[in-house]
Amino acid sequence: MKRLFVGIDAGSTAVKVVVIDSEKRVLYTLIEDTKPFIEEQTGSILKAIREKFSGCEFFVTATGYGAQLVKEADKRVTEISCHARGAFFATGKKGTVIDIGGQDSKVIVVGNDGQVLDFVMNDKCAAGTGRFLENIAWRLKLSFKEMEELALSSREEVSISSTCAVFAESEVISMLAKGIELKKIVKGIHRALVKRITAMLYSVSFFPPLILSGGVARNRAVQKMIEEETGEKIIVPENPQITGALGAALSGL
Repeated sequence: MKRLFVGIDAGSTAVKVVVIDSEKRVLYTLIEDTKPFIEEQTGSILKAIREKFSGCEFFVTATGYGAQLVKEADKRVTEISCHARGAFFATGKKGTVIDIGGQDSKVIVVGNDGQVLDFVMNDKCAAGTGRFLENIAWRLKLSFKEMEELALSSREEVSISSTCAVFAESEVISMLAKGIELKKIVKGIHRALVKRITAMLYSVSFFPPLILSGGVARNRAVQKMIEEETGEKIIVPENPQITGALGAALSGL
């Protein structure tokens, strides 16, 4: 019976799934918004996978915020090790992974074969996570794409001084009331996020290249600003949002 390896990254905003075979070939990927009942959601996902690959044996590895709720998991591993392993496999490079997730952000220094050499994690404040951009986008009635394009289109930016995501929202509303141009505010919001990420980066012994993972990784404004702040080139895997799930699947081999 053919054995397949399933990695499930049960995140706060999305559940990511990767299925690989024993040759490390990716056979299937899925990204689904996280629902209130993760146990039921991941159970349904696994049922569908078993139907799709009927006749196969499965080894399931779970990671992420909701890993403990993946009841059918054969193994659970840390997000740090999964993102390191997944990024190394996706790029073939050691370096430093910057994962900007919905609930937390991580900087992981990765050595040969995806080994974790050092890391730092922000899970205490939304201001350094994707949730920060999400909340501001909701407040401004903008899509993520519109936020990205506005930030890229502006030559100037305003400084967002608040270190708290809640107070930063109030600061943005105040700026709008004063008639400050929207694109300058949006660029300032991106800069505020990036400065928090680069502060994390400089707190570890990082080395290039910088590899972006997570849902914010495709945001070109974030990419550009990290390059500006660090002077280093950014690498973005083909599908950065599944990096953790890929690493989880690889951990089952």
